[in-house]
Amino acid sequence: MKKINFKNFLNTLYQNHALAYKIVLFIVTAFAIVYMFPKGGHFKYEFHNGKPWQYENLYAPFDFAIQKSEQKIDDEKKNITLNKKQYFTSKEGVIEKVKSEIENDLTDKSQDSILNNYNIPRIVKYSNNLISAIYKYGYINESDVNRVEDKQLIALRKGNTISDLVFDRFLTSSEVNKYLENNINDSRYKSLSNFLIPLLKQALEPNIFFDEELTDKILQDELNKISYTEGLVTENERIISKGDVVEGEKLRILNSLQKEYLSQVWNQSNYNWIVFGYVLLVALNLLMLLLFLQKYRPFIYENNTKVTFIFFNIFLMVLLVTLVVKYKVDYLYVIPLPILPIIIKAFFDARLGFFTHVLTVLLLGFIVPNSFEFIFLQIIAGIITILTVSELHRRANLFISISQITLVYMIAYFAFSIIQEGNMEKINWQYFIMFALNGVLSFLSLFLILIYEKTFGLVSDVSLLEMSNTNSKLLRELAEKAPGTFQHSMQVANLAEASANEIGANAMLVRTGALYHDIGKMLNPKYFTENQTTTVNPHNELSPKDSAEIIINHVIDGIELAKKHRLPDRIIDFIRTHHGTSLVYYFYKQQENENPQDLNVEDFSYGGPIPFSKETAILMMCDAAEAASKSLKEPTAQLIDDLIEKIVASQMANGQFMNADITFKEIQIIKKVIKKKLNNIYHLRIEYPE
Repeated sequence: MKKINFKNFLNTLYQNHALAYKIVLFIVTAFAIVYMFPKGGHFKYEFHNGKPWQYENLYAPFDFAIQKSEQKIDDEKKNITLNKKQYFTSKEGVIEKVKSEIENDLTDKSQDSILNNYNIPRIVKYSNNLISAIYKYGYINESDVNRVEDKQLIALRKGNTISDLVFDRFLTSSEVNKYLENNINDSRYKSLSNFLIPLLKQALEPNIFFDEELTDKILQDELNKISYTEGLVTENERIISKGDVVEGEKLRILNSLQKEYLSQVWNQSNYNWIVFGYVLLVALNLLMLLLFLQKYRPFIYENNTKVTFIFFNIFLMVLLVTLVVKYKVDYLYVIPLPILPIIIKAFFDARLGFFTHVLTVLLLGFIVPNSFEFIFLQIIAGIITILTVSELHRRANLFISISQITLVYMIAYFAFSIIQEGNMEKINWQYFIMFALNGVLSFLSLFLILIYEKTFGLVSDVSLLEMSNTNSKLLRELAEKAPGTFQHSMQVANLAEASANEIGANAMLVRTGALYHDIGKMLNPKYFTENQTTTVNPHNELSPKDSAEIIINHVIDGIELAKKHRLPDRIIDFIRTHHGTSLVYYFYKQQENENPQDLNVEDFSYGGPIPFSKETAILMMCDAAEAASKSLKEPTAQLIDDLIEKIVASQMANGQFMNADITFKEIQIIKKVIKKKLNNIYHLRIEYPE
């Protein structure tokens, strides 16, 4: 019994493998995003410098210290660093060493003729007095002279004692030389100056040295003593009233309360609850995306590769922002977030691109500082991206669009800065450089699009441009085997492209789809009137039902051909939807007249699905209109107008545009374009004289 249940479970899992994959993808993405989130809570109040307090009166929930501003702490550190005391060390034993060396030198040279008339012990005593006078305050190392300014108070360490001295009391090497020359030349030993001065210069050595290690240690101790707080807010003390402007002291107190919350309220004991809250919010965010796809983009929702692609791009943006916030938050606005809507729009549509961008920005609001400002700037940038970026195969268009996005970034940030600071003096102009870098990096979208095309098997406008080349293998084959169908496809492509341009749809996509929509007719070209060059009609040999089957099968044959030649799904969508669920009306009526008892509507109906985008709806209208216009023996403007109205009205009545996300106004515009184009095609030419 257990084996049977397990087998049933496997069968159920296999039948619902697509749903199971989405559930796994949903869970993995949600936990991956939460893993990157900062593991701490969020202060429940949003406030900004220079803006009114929007909440009720706020009272201190507990005692807390007021944190000093970063500027004040930096000023204190700079002041301590600038006024730090320099520490010098007196080297012990130098005086005794120099005196001993001089005494030994004089004793060794006592037999020299220059010293014959002098008492050596008295010269030694005189030299020792000079040495003692020089070392009374100290002889400083020449390389340490520039360590301090003139007359600055320094600290001198002798053994275990430290005393303060004025720096200029130390003698330098030049001052020592001058001192020796002046004293010896004014003494009774003037005649020995050429002997004594070099002797003493050679023996004397500095005994005062800069003590960098001690100086740095004392400085660090002073910096560590800086207090990061000033003042205290007691429990239940009013911090700010509703409507008060958040600035100055109130801003510092609010910042202090926020930091205190982060350090006290959110700790390890409630870490799991915080993670649980993040999981719920991220899961809700991703669920909204899945529900949107299921309701408004079912063809994307049913394709797990496309769903994976969208989730991957969301995760990639969250990862980039997380890394920058963690390691170098100052460069937050260098991250080219507009790449996300550009890519989603390139592969799918503008509405999905903007929806995905907004959900991603809301997720990033948990990570970034100044979340309100960040979310506002990024959503505005996303709107401009969706409105301006089009026809990516034209690089000039992308350059203009990204320039506009960058400009909007700068204007929005400038406005925020003025509101928060109250003037232009404190604007951080480096942000404008970052916005410019953001724009430059946004051009990476073209590179990413090429990678995604190969990785996920998607198609963009750049690929569509290549596919729309009529010299491609499949279109050349269509032109050879079914020249009439090829000409029909060209005409439909022109009509569809013009219509798409008028209503703001993807003109390159609908043109390419139109070129390939009838490739299935290559297999039986003579059964389609546009390819019949003689009066012989092969349908005369068939029953209406068989004829209808051949006509209907050109859609299925087209799908198989497209898959064989690896055409992307976006193009195959045009093949499978260009007739929707409509009737093969001619043979249906023929069967109704000849054998009504054996009449089954399903035998004469295309299998669908009906169009599910503006582009596929445009193709359906243009295809039917172009084909029907060939039946007009003497086309006039009125006949063409009536024909188009009748065709489109019939398609609407049969519910062919129910899922196409197209408005009545857009349908009216498309009809006008088709009428105008067909009138231009069938207009009467003047008769030239022979």
